[in-house]
Amino acid sequence: MAKEVDAWFAAYDNPMAPVMQAVRAILLDADARMQECIKWKSPTFTYAGNLASFNPRAKAHASLMFHVGAKIPGKFPSLEGGGDTARFMRFADLAEVEAKRAELESIVAAWIAWKGGEKTAKKKPAAKKTAKKTAKKKTAAKHK
Repeated sequence: MAKEVDAWFAAYDNPMAPVMQAVRAILLDADARMQECIKWKSPTFTYAGNLASFNPRAKAHASLMFHVGAKIPGKFPSLEGGGDTARFMRFADLAEVEAKRAELESIVAAWIAWKGGEKTAKKKPAAKKTAKKTAKKKTAAKHK
């Protein structure tokens, strides 16, 4: 866990802090590649981009905004919201955090797979690979 986020929580006076801490632990424990930092004056969870940030002003529930939640591959019934981009997940208490644990872990797994897949695709474009194979075949045919 990041020291800057620990310091943020130490200074954070909100009845939902324990709920947010539980969500934080699940997100970070879901995959060792998940990172956290403070962005937009709020804890933000990242891997190859911003996955989610807490809404620190909510006091009746903990609210986690998934920045591009609408685009994360898969079906996640607890994600709320319309439109093309953001989605939200709310947690009323620690029991609800536990009830949504598996879904949070699945969201992290889908995010990492999606973002990892994008990086791989950028490194090895199919067109270049095909062009290299074609060139090798032509060279091999000439030497026969």
